[in-house]
Amino acid sequence: MPTFKITVAYEGTEFVGWQRQAAGVSVQGLLEDAARELDEREVTVVGAGRTDAGVHALAQVAAFTLTREVSADTVVRALNARLPETVRVVAAIEVPPTFHPQFDARAKRYRYRIWNGAVVLPFERRYVWHVPGGLDVAAMQRAARLLEGEHDFAAFQSSGSDVETTARRIFASELRIAECGVRSDCGFPAPQSAIHNESALRTPQSALLLYDVVGDGFLRHMVRTIAGSLVEVGRGRQRPEWIAEVIASRDRSRAGRAAPAAGLFLVGVDYDVHSGFTTKDA
Repeated sequence: MPTFKITVAYEGTEFVGWQRQAAGVSVQGLLEDAARELDEREVTVVGAGRTDAGVHALAQVAAFTLTREVSADTVVRALNARLPETVRVVAAIEVPPTFHPQFDARAKRYRYRIWNGAVVLPFERRYVWHVPGGLDVAAMQRAARLLEGEHDFAAFQSSGSDVETTARRIFASELRIAECGVRSDCGFPAPQSAIHNESALRTPQSALLLYDVVGDGFLRHMVRTIAGSLVEVGRGRQRPEWIAEVIASRDRSRAGRAAPAAGLFLVGVDYDVHSGFTTKDA
């Protein structure tokens, strides 16, 4: 009975999230349906963690056990043949049955994307939070750094959560401007107005801001609330040091609003390199 660790990418716009629910389409549900057809029995797929409705993933990690003796390459081909195009199994490897995607994880990496141009391209609208108007990026960067270290992040947790502790360790918290100018592709060709008139954009730099955060775990809506709070700093409504005050308060009402799900991506899950299983393997 082989156990497989898979890396999954998905476009989360139309899903109720990772976890199978009573109503709506979930990523876990789609994977379990596909694995059931492959193994001709009920298969439980365990993920490294939940992502909420509308959140995307570049490298979610999951695991399951089959009764059939099949290769990892066969698992990838068979599951993708049964999944919608919005969900792709990127890779698979066979692992010991003791492997657990959630409990063995050492860190998770998220990225939040903010489009700070006056107009958001229709090709980007599902994958960014559109925040027009000037933002003080330097102030946002200073505020982001204050989140690093071990803190009680209760102020950044959505209501109704039931966790044993709200303490988490953030290894890295960084905001930057995407490295692409108006004359470069940056994923898509620039609009004609931008090509012929650089003043058509707010700055000669990319309008795309990227917030990257790595931690040993995250509370429900934590990254989205951090992103919303950083925008408050960028708009000049709060000082960078306010972030530290919010953390110390442990009061959700002190933080900014949760940013929309569309801009959030689970970038990857890291495992103990000594165990032999990392996201690079799968």
